[in-house]
This record gives sequence, C-alpha cells and structure tokens, in this order.
Amino acid sequence: MFISKFKFINQSKLANITSKSCTGLRFYSSSSRTNGLVVGYYSNLQLSKTSSNLIQNTFAKSIIEEIKARDLKGKSGECHVTFERSADNSGFRQIAFVGLGKHDADQNELSENVRNAVGNGVRALEERKVSVIEVDSMSHPQAAAEGAFLGAYKYDTLKTKKTTPAIIKHTSGLSENDLEKWNIGKAYAESQNWARDLASTPANLMTPTIFAEEVVRELSQFDNVIVNVYGKEFAEKHKMGLFMSVAQGSDQPLKFVEIIYKGNSSQDRPVALVGKGITFDSGGISIKPAKGMDSMKGDMGGGASVVAAMRGIAAIKAPVNVVCCVPLTENMLNGSAAKPGDVFYGMNGKSVEVLNTDAEGRLVLADALTYVVDTYNPTSVIDVATLTGAMVVALGETYSGVFTPAADLWKRIEEASLVTGDSVWRMPTHPAYLKVMESRVADLANIGSVNGAGSATAAMFLSQFIGSKSSETPGVSDPMWAHMDIAGTMDTGSSSGHQVRGMTGRPTRTLIELLRGFSGSKH
Repeated sequence: MFISKFKFINQSKLANITSKSCTGLRFYSSSSRTNGLVVGYYSNLQLSKTSSNLIQNTFAKSIIEEIKARDLKGKSGECHVTFERSADNSGFRQIAFVGLGKHDADQNELSENVRNAVGNGVRALEERKVSVIEVDSMSHPQAAAEGAFLGAYKYDTLKTKKTTPAIIKHTSGLSENDLEKWNIGKAYAESQNWARDLASTPANLMTPTIFAEEVVRELSQFDNVIVNVYGKEFAEKHKMGLFMSVAQGSDQPLKFVEIIYKGNSSQDRPVALVGKGITFDSGGISIKPAKGMDSMKGDMGGGASVVAAMRGIAAIKAPVNVVCCVPLTENMLNGSAAKPGDVFYGMNGKSVEVLNTDAEGRLVLADALTYVVDTYNPTSVIDVATLTGAMVVALGETYSGVFTPAADLWKRIEEASLVTGDSVWRMPTHPAYLKVMESRVADLANIGSVNGAGSATAAMFLSQFIGSKSSETPGVSDPMWAHMDIAGTMDTGSSSGHQVRGMTGRPTRTLIELLRGFSGSKH
C-alpha cells in the first residue's frame, strides 16, 4: 500500500517520454540502489485491476491525472518513471508505469502487451540502479513473469566489469493459482534466456564438446531427464555419413546429444525435437563473406532452442514424453573438408551430392531426423534450424517460417505461437520444390538446380529423411513433421519490450507451449 506522497521529477521533459523505452528521463536519488515497482495502465487511462489494488485510491487518482496532464495514452510499450522522495512507508523509491494498450483486447494480445510493458518497465528501472524490482501481475501473471525475466536479460558473462542485476520478484498477495502461473512464466523465460546464453557465447568457448557439457550440467537438476552424449563412434555405427561429411572439415570432434524426458508413465509414443547444432559456420570450402561471419556462432540457435525447451518442460513437470536430438559440429575447412561435388550417404541409405558446402545444416539434420524417427517412432517431429538466408529475405526477424504438410500439427504450432506472442508463418511444401533437388549423380543434391525458393527447397530436402522403418509395420504410420526455419528470428538488432538486442533464443517458449499442448496439461 502506498500512503506517502510521490513527486514527479523533470516534469517538463516527462511529456516526451512516450516511446517504447524510458530513455531520456533523468532522476535524483539519495541512494545509489533502491527498490522499484512496475505497474500497468490501459489506453482508457485506467490502472489494471491488480495494479489498482496495490495503490490507494487517492494515489491512483493522482497518477491518472498526471498521466492525462502529460498526454500519455496508455499505448502498448509506453513507459514513464515516477520518483518518491521517501520510501519509509511504501518501500518503493521508483515506480515504472507502463502502457498496456486496449483493456478489451483479446487475451493473447493482452498477454503480449503485458510482456512488452513489463520488459520495458524492468529495463527502465534497472537503468536507474534499482536493486529490487517488484512486478505487478497485471492480471496476467505468466506473461508478466516472462516479460520481466526476458526483458532484464543481459549477456555480459565475458566482461571484466559486470553490472549487478536487480532482484526481480512478484508483488505480494498472489493467489495460489496466480503464483503457479508466475512460476511457469519464469520457467519459460529462464529457459529462453539459457538458449540466448548458448547462442551468444563465442564459438571458441562453445564448441560441440562444451555445448554438450552445458546441456548435461543444466539438465542434471531436473527429474525424469536422461542426457546421452555420443561421439564419432556412434555416428559411424549408425552410418550417419551426411553428419560426418560436415564434421570432417573441423578439428573439433563432433558430438551427438540425445535427451529423453519421461513425464508420462504410460507407453505413449513420444514427441520428438531435432535442432541444428552447427557451433560455427564458416561455410566450408564454399566459404561465407567475412562481413558478418562472427554472427555464425549463433548457427546452433536451433539446437539451443530445442534443448532449452526440454529444460522448460522438465522445470514445469509437463506430463508428456519427449525425445530431443542435436547433432553438433563446426562447419570448417581443413584439409579433410568436404568439397563441392562430393557424394555422401545418409543413415537412411540415400546418396546426396554436396554442390555447396554452405548448405550443411540440412545434412546434419537429415541423419538426426532419420535416427530419431527410426529409434523412437514418435507421433510428431519438429526440427528447428537457422537454415537459409532466403528465410531472412522472406520473413525478416518477425516471423519464423514453418513448413509442414500436416494441417493438425500446423494448427498446434500456430496456437502455441499465438499464446506466446512468438510469431510463426506457414510456408509451402509443394512437390515442385523437391523436383529441383534432383542430382545427376546421386539421389539428391543439397541445393536446388534453379534460383529462388531456397527455404522451400531445403525443407523438401529434409522431408526425404522422415520415413521410418517402423512405418512398414502394420498399424504404424510415419510421424507428423514440421520444419521451423529461424534464420531470420535467431537475433534482433534492437531492444524493445521483452526482446533484447542480440541472440533471441526463439522459438523456445513456443516449443514449450506446443509440448504442453501435446500433454493436455494446458490451462
């Protein structure tokens, strides 16, 4: 409860604070580290119900009057900070008031507005040296938690002078149900932040071996999770010639990470995730341009997001069985590297002519897909990869592209995406795109014979590695399959809302939500 008086400072400048961040606001404090609060208000200039309950009616009224005087509109992302001279009674020295947009928007839009609002508010308070930040649930506790922990993310692990992160917590008085939702949101966000960490780490500090070690370390804290890490002998045993053809160009040994989560005691067929794990992509002999090559430390963003999703479902104890595979290697160019025109065999026996060594992601995924389908006979398989530059051209950094011939699986992915605010767009899977992947000397080529539709042709290449040996058994069918191309969404150039400049960790939360949907445990 707030019973002391608040004073707005720099009032002449406050009218300009209507952007998606609170930059430009100056403040004066008697303490270098203070406590803060994030509360929200709608475009009708009413505080959210839970925010209003936190504040005395008289103070709430004065805040609304101040908002009106400063011509603030309550738009989504709007943010301004107030400063209290004395925190003796309330405990808060600074309060970030954040816009939530229309109060009557649909629930998914409101949830995303809360995420963005809280992300902006938390970041604004952290910039002002606030040491403890309490976040009002704004009637959407899961979204508020996601926005808080995602928005506060920083990757400063390698800096000698690190910032001291604020302690983030929910306000007191949450119901048991709302507290559970807050904790689920926190698990979603912490899992995505782990994916951000993995993808942000420089390639010399995130080799295939180190990636595998990080997965073992992180997932060891959870029950019902088994992590197996295999080396070259495993790949040779399973005749993963496509995977090994990429790895042979690197001095770093390949690794194959297999994660098994058993959240359902029944013998139901699992859902499978497969992630591209190229820990650095030089392009190989078909070398990439030097400009921007440093970002290729994030070419294992697909692998990072699927292992992070496994962390998420383990953290919330989702009652679903899931297996996850990540083939890990660098794409480099030593004397043993694959050359354009070389032919290699996949685990399923198909021969592939490598016309471009920079189209390597589909090669490592192909063998991983064959392995997970033949070994586990899953009901559905979702692979995630930073696969093609064509996807960046098509959808930019807003949408992840989804290729699937299965209408039911697309519906599940789309619904999960709407809940998380992590946008996806369905892309075509037409047989014509497979036709251009024919080779004159092998079963398939790893790039198309015509220009254009590079993302679609890559997806159709992968479709040739979904067939299962078990599908020959009566009553057993091939799994539903979807390919997510996240080349455009792997990173972002600016910070806004719950997004922070750099590697995004997308689509971790959508994958967690999708898997919860398979379990039937959703809300």
